[in-house]
Amino acid sequence: MTKGIFIIGTGTDVGKTYVTALLVKKLKELGILVGYYKGAISGARSMEESDAGYVKRVAGLEQEEHTLVSYLYQNAVSPHLASKLEGNPVQLKKVKEDFQKVAEEHDFVVMEGSGGIVCPIRYDEEEKIFLEDFIKELGLNTILVAEAGLGTINAVVLTVEYLRQKRIGIQGIFINRYTGSEMERDNIKMIEEITKVPVLSVIAPNAKEILLEETMIDRIRKTGAWEKEKQ
Repeated sequence: MTKGIFIIGTGTDVGKTYVTALLVKKLKELGILVGYYKGAISGARSMEESDAGYVKRVAGLEQEEHTLVSYLYQNAVSPHLASKLEGNPVQLKKVKEDFQKVAEEHDFVVMEGSGGIVCPIRYDEEEKIFLEDFIKELGLNTILVAEAGLGTINAVVLTVEYLRQKRIGIQGIFINRYTGSEMERDNIKMIEEITKVPVLSVIAPNAKEILLEETMIDRIRKTGAWEKEKQ
């Protein structure tokens, strides 16, 4: 199975792409041959303007653009609706094949999700695909990105419980837009106590790098693939 990790967010606009870019950059700086992949992106007119293009620039990846994402939609709506509007529905088989192509060229792959965990990717008469289906099909563990501020305890706990209900592995949590306030410090404490999932790192607003202890880096790198037998 492929060495890789799947990045999800507690919702839209929590900074998932930003954190993903910093993580890929960090792994690359450590000498890891790391690749990036995203199954579907909506709300971008070109690859350069998309989440994938942002990650490529920030992380300094030499990976060819056409390998970064399989489905690029212009409409800034959920992928399932964008695909209906644009007449190009997601095929799970293509996502798996394209991911494997990236995996064959890299030692580790960081795959970014779309929106929150309950994000419909395709929803029509022929097939219904949710973000969790990408994760299960590829057999990957996850890392969750959440905001530091008010409401994050609820968002994180609900997402973690959903992942566990679906028997999807979670390796850790990144807390984004962290300023170090008393409330934010307490949020982290409560999240770890309630979920028993470690916060791998906190990322300050406009940070240029992600700070990770060696033990946390090992936790990410050694995660490997989620064994489907656990389903």
